[in-house]
Amino acid sequence: MQELTLNEKTTLSPVMKEVYRRLRINIEFTGVENKVLMFTSCSSNDGKSTVTYNLAKIMAENGSRVLYIDADMRNSDLAKRMGFHTSQTGLSHYLAGKNSASEIIYSTNIKNLYLIPTGRFPKNPAELLSKERFATLIEGMKQTFDYVIIDPPPLGMVVDAAIIAQCADAVSMIISPNVVSRKAAQIVKEQLITANPNFMGVVLNKANTKKKKYGYGYGYGYGYGYANETDE
Repeated sequence: MQELTLNEKTTLSPVMKEVYRRLRINIEFTGVENKVLMFTSCSSNDGKSTVTYNLAKIMAENGSRVLYIDADMRNSDLAKRMGFHTSQTGLSHYLAGKNSASEIIYSTNIKNLYLIPTGRFPKNPAELLSKERFATLIEGMKQTFDYVIIDPPPLGMVVDAAIIAQCADAVSMIISPNVVSRKAAQIVKEQLITANPNFMGVVLNKANTKKKKYGYGYGYGYGYGYANETDE
């Protein structure tokens, strides 16, 4: 198995580590059958990739074998942040039939954390994700890892996340205050639940907890987030 070095530019503060630990614990209490978790968002500014990556790290640090799938084959934020090129053999190569599943999984310099990068950006990501090969990949990874965390593009922008959600055990949304309207968030939530009814809740990111409660039209699954601590 090849290894990718994740070049992180920042580290989590002790306060934020505790926030992610609480998020991990809450997810664990949703049930042992929830192993494949997909998180989407409304826009590209909600901090989705930051939240999912940090959650994967916290789970790995707790001793779980975690596979992080970077499924944003349109504009991967993780690839840019970690400093590896999207031409790296990855998800798109497997979906196109060019590589086997074992050839696109990388170990990382973080113990227990494994990664499937996007691979080269294809012209038809939604079409590739709709193929049976993706469902087969997820089912196989579910048997190999304790958790599989999938980071797709924002559902508020493209349909990819709705396709991926059908292969996940549970889904969740990540939103940030003052980034999207309540109506837009509600629409994306309804689209997500249509694709997968096992909706865990919403992660409120970049929230200033000293301010008044946020007036979205539904209860948040997790009221986590500290202002300016995370970004997309």
